[in-house]
Amino acid sequence: MDQTAPKRHLHHWQRRKQARPGEILDAALALFAEKGYAAARMEDIAVRAGVTKGTIYLYFQSKEEVFKSLAREHISQSLLVAAEQASQFEGSPFEFLKVFYARFVELVLHNQVSVLPKIIIGESGNFPELARFWREEVIEKAMTMLSGVITSGIARGEIRNLPSEMIAKLAMAPILMCLVWRTTFEQTSDRGFDYDTFLATHCDVFFKGLKP
Repeated sequence: MDQTAPKRHLHHWQRRKQARPGEILDAALALFAEKGYAAARMEDIAVRAGVTKGTIYLYFQSKEEVFKSLAREHISQSLLVAAEQASQFEGSPFEFLKVFYARFVELVLHNQVSVLPKIIIGESGNFPELARFWREEVIEKAMTMLSGVITSGIARGEIRNLPSEMIAKLAMAPILMCLVWRTTFEQTSDRGFDYDTFLATHCDVFFKGLKP
């Protein structure tokens, strides 16, 4: 029994150490949601995560790296999965967009992750590197994926022969509207915003305009 006790202790320590990056990121996301990016300090994130400030620097070189890791974990990885699904999707581009919007509502809109694009919109003037990172890691990946779906739809005669990049931007527009309302205006309004109905209405109008 004496010989097994240290092993159990070591196993617990290893599991705890491996969990720390995730715990730090969770703490940072909550803090960014409360204070914004500029006001959140690394020592505040450490306190929220229950670790020392030095521990954070074992995993992340700076607050900027913490933000980038959050974006990669919650947004970029989802876009990679969506891109793979788009390449294998056998339905129409309209059906894919409906699935895309539904996943957006599920994974981003009703989650603290929505604070990440809010930070880019509100604080990119002071942190241009974050804006550049977001454009490359999120916007361009999403646009490339949607443009590919739309180009395929045009080739099959399902969508009017219009610039696919412009159509992709129009497809992204309601997402921006939802994010701005969710993170900026929702708490000031006594009327709820029905995101599902809004996106369904957008699809109805948008898709009719795209069909030949």
